[in-house]
Amino acid sequence: MVLLLLLLSALFLASSPRLDSEGLSNGQTVYVSVYSNILTAPRGIPFSLEATLIIRNTDMTNAVKVTTADFYDTKGKVIKQFLDSPMMLQPLETKYIYLPEKRIEGGLGANFIIRWSAERVINAPIIECLMIGARSSQGISFISPGKVIEELTP
Repeated sequence: MVLLLLLLSALFLASSPRLDSEGLSNGQTVYVSVYSNILTAPRGIPFSLEATLIIRNTDMTNAVKVTTADFYDTKGKVIKQFLDSPMMLQPLETKYIYLPEKRIEGGLGANFIIRWSAERVINAPIIECLMIGARSSQGISFISPGKVIEELTP
């Protein structure tokens, strides 16, 4: 009977979601889409946007070390490497990288590759890009969330 209870407990624990580990990591590579310009209807006229990459350390007790913040164009060519040395974000700190509207060389497929790490497993940072543009009386704004493309293995 005890063996049966242990077996059932193990099956229950294996099948139940682990809420305590969701969103935890000690490092990742994150892809973030950047729309430095979009095409407007009906003639497909380019509409330039300014973009702000935002990195938020969501951990309340541990720092995050951002080691890479590289900006790529539509063809996958590196346009700019924004970090010469690692950037530290203290607990709950937010940092950003601003791309002015005139920086249209990125194109529709522009993106950032962000690499971050931490000394221990922590709440993963929120990494996203905010795009804003205005022309005459028309304005547009939206956010592009980051997508984890590689998990750091300890």
